[in-house]
Amino acid sequence: MLQGQTDPIVAIATAPGRGAVGIVRVSGAGLAPLAKVLCGRDLKPREAAYVAFGGADGEPIDHGLALFFPAPHSFTGEDVLELQAHGGPVVLQLLLARCLQAAATCEGASGAPGLARLRVARPGEFTERAFLNDKIDLAQAEAIADLIDASTEAAARSATRSLAGEFSREIHTLRDALIHLRMLVEATLDFPEEDIDFLQKADARGQLRRLQAQLDTVLGRAKQGALLREGITVVIAGQPNAGKSSLLNALAGAELAIVTPIAGTTRDKVTQTIQIEGVPLHVVDTAGLREGADEVERIGVERAWAEIEAADAVLFLHDLTQLNAVKYIAQDDQIAGALAKKLSKSVPIIDVWNKADVVPHAAPAGWALSAKTGFGLEALRQRLLTVAGWQAAPEGVFIARERHVQALRQVQACLAQAAAQLNAPTPALDLMAEELRLGQSALNTITGEFTPDDLLGVIFSKFCIGK
Repeated sequence: MLQGQTDPIVAIATAPGRGAVGIVRVSGAGLAPLAKVLCGRDLKPREAAYVAFGGADGEPIDHGLALFFPAPHSFTGEDVLELQAHGGPVVLQLLLARCLQAAATCEGASGAPGLARLRVARPGEFTERAFLNDKIDLAQAEAIADLIDASTEAAARSATRSLAGEFSREIHTLRDALIHLRMLVEATLDFPEEDIDFLQKADARGQLRRLQAQLDTVLGRAKQGALLREGITVVIAGQPNAGKSSLLNALAGAELAIVTPIAGTTRDKVTQTIQIEGVPLHVVDTAGLREGADEVERIGVERAWAEIEAADAVLFLHDLTQLNAVKYIAQDDQIAGALAKKLSKSVPIIDVWNKADVVPHAAPAGWALSAKTGFGLEALRQRLLTVAGWQAAPEGVFIARERHVQALRQVQACLAQAAAQLNAPTPALDLMAEELRLGQSALNTITGEFTPDDLLGVIFSKFCIGK
């Protein structure tokens, strides 16, 4: 149990700024007396009431709707009070302060122990309590934040599936099958004197193969879900005047970067997130790679290399009009060597030849396009999807995070080791049982049946306040 977990909490649950409606949310034990002080009367459970939110001086702070959800039938599993007022920042801050002040006066009221400890909620603390009170599991809790942060329609739909429990059901199915297999192995270990070959009769090898196949399917869908959530970072690199900024503008469909014939126009990175079939791609335009003519451009080139080294993929842009320029080609070769040296082999480098509208020849190697006319852009978009690893249709994907993918890979490794122990000339069933146990523990971290408190702290700290 994390520190202060039993304290009642309060927060403004709507986004900062002005709006038509703003919500102040309270969660804790025994909130009925607080609701009566704030609203001037008892509230019927789960029934909206139009009330005046009374200030400490008896004057109303605002008029609005109040909703009371007694435990355990609420989002957090505790008593929850929601006050819906006009969405001005000052009004909501006054209402928040009034909740804190009124709670102290309710401390002695019957059925309201601990209300004086009412405090402002930490980021994600309402959702954290829903998880700790078994209203949702950890994968569903993370899906709430992913739904809020979704940058594409496909990501939002996938997050909704995870929030509805689709991903969790897949994990539970895997876990149940793994537990059943683990039970058979441990039964064989526990009763060797009876010479009962549980594994052979139960087709343990077949069960393990089917479990591995099922895991591969879930892992594939999780990778797609993680891609929808995170996207990939694509850096456009190349010499000055190759058309990097024009390509960024063409991909984004907007004039984001300044384009001129003057070499070295781009001095710093320009980033834009685009989506291709629902997959977010964070495209970064960088300064032209050359020995800088001045100090500012030199800094720009250093930053460009820093972006390149952090990229998931690099578009190495060449200029078709310079195809026969010996000095230009030599500089391109030098950049190619530096890319190969600085980047991991797992980071793809896509050679792209720009200005096909001026020189309508086939590119020596790579993709030919025109950022000016749009020729070749659709083919490049599809190539970027392939590089990103996108395979599935959005309708079949649930949102996932990199930690989920890593946990599933750990399970995959455990099952591979378990299969090796089972298929050995002399099966080592004790080692197989241990691998199955480790695999089950890895699955449990996804839904939160077994998750360290420090990991929970990291996960929920990234939520917005009031959620």
